Amino acid sequence: MNDATFGEDTPVYVISVAAELSGLHPQTLRQYDRLGLVRPGRTPGRGRRYSMRDIQMLREVQRLSQEEGINLAGIKRILELQREVAELREHIFHLHNELNAARSAVAARRASSDHSSSSRSGGELLPVHRTRITIFNRTTTQPPESQ
Repeated sequence: MNDATFGEDTPVYVISVAAELSGLHPQTLRQYDRLGLVRPGRTPGRGRRYSMRDIQMLREVQRLSQEEGINLAGIKRILELQREVAELREHIFHLHNELNAARSAVAARRASSDHSSSSRSGGELLPVHRTRITIFNRTTTQPPESQ
């Protein structure tokens, strides 16, 4: 394998190396794994393998704990919310692209329709039919219960 195959998310570091790189004790890494603060990859023999992103996360957990005085439950919630925000931003990005594509398609259709209507009517403009696009957001929330 070449170095290009190892990205930030590639789990390559054994626990002793990850502990050294993060400045934490291996037992602390095991505890953070049990609490779900970091989720290292696993070998077929169930050994932990940490990625560079995992090591950065371990450093952030340590910083929040020591410098900010946040307990581990609070840190876990912060990390969950940060992941959720990142996912929502990505979702918004894709929706924005879809909306722009839909707007472009409508504009192209309108331009084509305007061109064909004016040529058929001998220069006279015909009414333009507008198309409204509504995008519904699918959510996983439960409908309100009947009372």
